[in-house]
Amino acid sequence: MDLNTTIQEKFLFLYKFLSSPKQIGSVTPSSSYLCKKMVQSVPWDHVQNVAELGCGTGALTRYIQQARKPGTKVLLFEKEAHLQTQIAARYPEFPCYGEASQLDAVLQKEGIESLDCILSGLPFFNFPQELRDVLMNQIHQNLKKDGLFIAFQYSKQMKKQLSDRFDIQEIHFVPMNIPPAFVYVCRKR
Repeated sequence: MDLNTTIQEKFLFLYKFLSSPKQIGSVTPSSSYLCKKMVQSVPWDHVQNVAELGCGTGALTRYIQQARKPGTKVLLFEKEAHLQTQIAARYPEFPCYGEASQLDAVLQKEGIESLDCILSGLPFFNFPQELRDVLMNQIHQNLKKDGLFIAFQYSKQMKKQLSDRFDIQEIHFVPMNIPPAFVYVCRKR
């Protein structure tokens, strides 16, 4: 990706954040440090089906594309229409959907029984509790037994809610991100 495209992505992300700060969790796309930490936590040799929730401009998607093994099915979810259109055009090999809250319906449509791993950039703490509950139910329900849920957040405020549904195996702090982030590596019980 060239410098001009990167700058355009940052301005687009900032614009979307200013327009909908509760839906877009940051003023800038995720850093390479954050993306690498998330992707490194995935045992790619054992992953057949994976989903990314909250793709934004595709910062993490790029790393997923590089790390996945041949034959790995990748599903993308981005609610914001303009970002979703851009992601779908940039990664035409990955089906792209809008609502992460419709995860079960999408899996049924795609003929996937369950996911081995879900990576998320959704700003859960910005959402109303009712939506958080719906999303957590969808994530938990559609992960296979012992599946991984890897999410980054900008605080530890979601730790309790995550630990109610998952075994939190690790929490990584990534200071080289704006803002600094925590990567939760969770396993379905």
